[in-house]
Amino acid sequence: MLAPGFADPVHDAQGTFRAVMDALARPGLPRRLEAGLEPPAPLTPELAAIALALTDADTPVWLDSGLAAAPEVAAYLRFHTGAPLTDDPARAAFALIRDPARCPPFVRFAPGTPAYPDTSTTLVLALDTITAGEGLRLTGPGIDVMTRIALAPLPERFVAQLAENRAGFPLGIDLILTAPGRVAGLPRSTAVTES
Repeated sequence: MLAPGFADPVHDAQGTFRAVMDALARPGLPRRLEAGLEPPAPLTPELAAIALALTDADTPVWLDSGLAAAPEVAAYLRFHTGAPLTDDPARAAFALIRDPARCPPFVRFAPGTPAYPDTSTTLVLALDTITAGEGLRLTGPGIDVMTRIALAPLPERFVAQLAENRAGFPLGIDLILTAPGRVAGLPRSTAVTES
């Protein structure tokens, strides 16, 4: 049987959308994200909530290998969002990544075009932990001087890949980071360095 979506689709989608937008506007400051969902494994409630709030029939979604291997996940997303699934990360508007340690290199995703930088891929990663006040050093728009955030687990060469991504600004991917009950944002404009 298909797992249910949001109990109150309008209110819950708006709450998720606000949490994600706040997280992207203030990089490194995690926000609460109460999904209230029980999607099919290995899709997390946070990944599901963001997909339900931000994707639709016009936003192709790419699933990492763990998610793609579960037909129930594809059925859940198709039914609740109408989003087409793509096997090509460069064609995705959103990429849902359950296993960040095995995330493909960021350059495999769409960086947008000079005329339409907003056509880039947004990566949504399911982390185990997001901890404010320690770890990586973040500077840039939306950050008052500097902030720190610890994230685990991370893709290989995470900081180096983010530096390469930022060097192409205004092109580049944006990242939405989730952990149980939390969401944080790393837009392409944020500079990330080791502590």
